[in-house]
Amino acid sequence: MLAYTYLEHGRFELLDKPKPEIQNPRDAIVRVTLGSICTSDLHIKHGSVPRAVQGITVGHEMVGVVEQVGDGVHGVKPGDRVVVNVETFCGECFFCRRGYVNNCTDPHGGWALGCRIDGGQAEYVRVPYADTGLTPIPDGVSDEQALFVGDILATGFWAARISEIKEDDTVLIIGAGPTGICTLLCVMLKSPKRIVVCEKSPERADFVRSHYPQVLVVAPERCREFVCSHSDHSGADVVIEVAGSDDTFRLAWECARPNALVTVVALYDKPQVLPLPDMYGKNLTFKTGGVDGCDCAEILGLIAGGKLDTTPLITHRFPLRDIDEAYRIFENRLDGVIKVAVEG
Repeated sequence: MLAYTYLEHGRFELLDKPKPEIQNPRDAIVRVTLGSICTSDLHIKHGSVPRAVQGITVGHEMVGVVEQVGDGVHGVKPGDRVVVNVETFCGECFFCRRGYVNNCTDPHGGWALGCRIDGGQAEYVRVPYADTGLTPIPDGVSDEQALFVGDILATGFWAARISEIKEDDTVLIIGAGPTGICTLLCVMLKSPKRIVVCEKSPERADFVRSHYPQVLVVAPERCREFVCSHSDHSGADVVIEVAGSDDTFRLAWECARPNALVTVVALYDKPQVLPLPDMYGKNLTFKTGGVDGCDCAEILGLIAGGKLDTTPLITHRFPLRDIDEAYRIFENRLDGVIKVAVEG
C-alpha cells in the first residue's frame, strides 16, 4: 500500500509498504477514505517532535471504514464508517478514567498515530485500542464533515471546555489557522458576549470576517489596544492561544485582564519564557497541554444536529499519490490554503 513516510529530518516520501495487520486483540484495521495534513506533521518534518520515530507513516487526521477487528474489539465492526482519534488511550488507567486521555500510561498512549507508530496518510492504518480510538460516524454525516473531529476539532472543543467561558465574557483567540478556527466554532457554542480573533495573515483574517461576521478580527500589532477597548475590564476574560508563534505567548498574557484565564493550545517550536516579574499582580490562571480528545461522539452529534460545520476549512483536495504537492501548498500557505483533504 502507499504510505507517506518520515525518512529523516526534513524529508517525507511516499513509499510502498505492507498493509498493516492485527497485532493485539484490541486492534482494528481501517481503510482510510479521507485524511488531512496537520501543522503537527510539519513539526515532525522540521524536527520539533523528538519522540517522532523515523520510518513511521505520518498522519493522524483521518476517517475511514473498518476492515478488520481483533477479538477484543466490541464497539465497532467491519463496514462501520469511523473517525480515528488522534490519541491512543486504553480507557482504564488512572488518567484515562479521569478523562485525561492524552496522558494515558500505556506505551502507545497519547499521540502515537503518525508519530510513534504508523499513521494514516496511507491506504490503511492499524488503530490500537479501537474501542476508544474509533468513533462511528452517524448516518447523514459525510467524510468531509467528520474529517477534523478526531484532531483539530477535538482540540478546539477541549480548549473551549476547559476555558470555563461564561456568557458575559470577552474571549480572545490568538490564531486563525485551522485549529484556531475550530476553536472559534467551539467557543461560539458557549455564546460569550464578545469574541475577538487575532490573526496576522490577511487571507485568514478575511476568511474569519467572511464566514463569521459576528466575530471581531484584529492584527497582532493592534491586538492589546483593541482588546482593552473592546472589553469590559481592560482585557480579555479568557484568552486561548492557538498560534504558537514567536511572540504569541507573551501577547496572550498581556491581553488578559487581571485574574483572567489563559489557555495555551499551541505547540511551540522552541521554549517559551514565563516572565513572572513582568506579570506580577495580574493573578492569571494558565491551562496548558495536549488535547484530551475523548469527546468525539458528542462532537459528531453536534455536527449531525447542524451546530458545527468545518467543511469551509477544506480549500484543497488531492489524491494520496499527489501528497507531495499537497504538502508543498500547505506548508508554504499557498493559494489561500486552510486545510487539505487527501483522498485514500
